[in-house]
Amino acid sequence: MRKGPQTPVLHWLSIPLLAGATTAAWAAWLGWDQHRDVHPDGSETGPYQAWQVIGLGLTVLALAYWAASRGHTAAATLGTTAGLTLASYYDWSDDGSGLFMIGVSLITLASLAATGTLALALAAAKHKPTRAKDRHP
Repeated sequence: MRKGPQTPVLHWLSIPLLAGATTAAWAAWLGWDQHRDVHPDGSETGPYQAWQVIGLGLTVLALAYWAASRGHTAAATLGTTAGLTLASYYDWSDDGSGLFMIGVSLITLASLAATGTLALALAAAKHKPTRAKDRHP
């Protein structure tokens, strides 16, 4: 039984579906926390805590793994990258300095590298050639 995409339509439809799931993951993990924490010495941190960013990263990697292990390699890479890029742009675009585009660009590059590496590793592991001594006559 074949596990990969059955039709080209299903294959290309998986990209916007995964982008939507990734955007929803951003909203669930990071979208509700918009306030910076002011410390007694006047310094500011935030708005996100480390556990929120780690949770988002693990969720996105799980989504990418799920898609790539089912043969949707392009969706695993492009869908998650598009979802994170759109979510970060929307969340950070109210920054008056214009520096938010640097952060959005870094999110795009990092998610493309991480999910692309994961998808390629899964594809390579799936199509690993068998050695001659492992074959049965």
